[in-house]
Amino acid sequence: MMIRSPCRSFGLVFGQFACLGAIAFSGPLLPSSPLLLGLLAAGLGLGLWALLTMRLHRLSVLPDPLPQVELVSTGPYRLIRHPMYASLLIVALAWVLTMPTLWRWALWLALLVVLVTKLSYEERMLVATIPGYRVYQQRSWRLVPFVW
Repeated sequence: MMIRSPCRSFGLVFGQFACLGAIAFSGPLLPSSPLLLGLLAAGLGLGLWALLTMRLHRLSVLPDPLPQVELVSTGPYRLIRHPMYASLLIVALAWVLTMPTLWRWALWLALLVVLVTKLSYEERMLVATIPGYRVYQQRSWRLVPFVW
């Protein structure tokens, strides 16, 4: 059985928002390049699609499953188990590429580490909570379709 750790959960969320905030506020929010604007729009679109599919009553920024957790495997969740995390990484990547400094790349890599740690922790709890989650893991990708 997976033991939940509120300190770990809040720490991961804090790290996620600290990295995102530092990236967002250290450069322009809207890229001037059409390509990067498209990347930003794709990230925001994926995030919105995931939110609409998940529904707000099932949403939590904490990695801990809610008491009445249900497996969502429609919409972007058909392919990606963590489309909201993928969305955050895509949006942050567009911001970093708009003004690529060593500091911003370091923040993006830190965000990647935090989100991979968070999703690994979350998945261990989901496996322990949802009977069909292991099967879902076998037929979907963690973060990037056709890659990982």
